[in-house]
Amino acid sequence: MRRRIAAAIVAAATIGLGSAIAFQNESSTTSVTEDETSSPQADAGNSSEAAPQEEQAAAKRPSGPPPVLQVTPMKDRVAVLGLLNKRNGIWRDLKMRPGQAVRVGDVIVRLRACETTAPWEDQKLTGAFVQTDVLGADKKWRRIFSGWLFKESPSLNVVEHPIYDVWPKSCVMQYPDTGPDTVSAATVGASRSNAPKSGDETAPAPEETPSATSNSAT
Repeated sequence: MRRRIAAAIVAAATIGLGSAIAFQNESSTTSVTEDETSSPQADAGNSSEAAPQEEQAAAKRPSGPPPVLQVTPMKDRVAVLGLLNKRNGIWRDLKMRPGQAVRVGDVIVRLRACETTAPWEDQKLTGAFVQTDVLGADKKWRRIFSGWLFKESPSLNVVEHPIYDVWPKSCVMQYPDTGPDTVSAATVGASRSNAPKSGDETAPAPEETPSATSNSAT
């Protein structure tokens, strides 16, 4: 009798353990299936939401180069100066920034500043403030020139020396595209279009003058 009861208890425990394992496997399979089913939908939703955001961000980005907000600082400008040796006819281009100096043989060319007129100016000028030192026969350096030189008007100031000549060729810099007084073209066009035209103006009505009859009656 006791053996039958023990066998029944073992069988019941075995059945219960098997049912618990089977239930655990089913639950894990169900959770994996739900994750696999929901993840593509979530990805699709995220991608559909990200696409308009990317399009809006791309539409807000300005096309072309960024606008220039200030004049190029002096230290960031780049000038090209021409140097001529009149004895041998050899000339060369000296590319430098303001504050730099280049020595070629017995001459030192130093650039202090360079400038170009603004694009909206009528007269276009490219200038450079240059200092030139020459080594003499006594092995002493002497400054032969210090001042502004202009590419478009070389006669305004020249380097007077029997051997060396220096002149500006270019100055790379930029001016701001807009400023506090800048007016857009659309605003200018609107203000002009609202102005009355000469043909549309109506002549003022003439003032009434007393007639000859009224004068005689009075």
